[in-house]
Amino acid sequence: MNFDIINKITEIETIAKGTGVRELNRLRKFYGLGNWKKMKGIARIRLSSGKIRMAELHWYEAHGIGKKEIKRKKYLE
Repeated sequence: MNFDIINKITEIETIAKGTGVRELNRLRKFYGLGNWKKMKGIARIRLSSGKIRMAELHWYEAHGIGKKEIKRKKYLE
């Protein structure tokens, strides 16, 4: 992750859950068993250059494990 999230992630939605998550086997192997979901949301981020942008973020999360592999998908401004 080459950015920092500087405010709370908002407009959170579930993209996929359970067997609908394509990376389910890899996630279980690296992070453990859990009820994995692929999520998306919007947050203001600070890039490594120091620029601050609003962006759509995607990540995986499971109860008891937390958010993993947060990725910036697109800028919104």
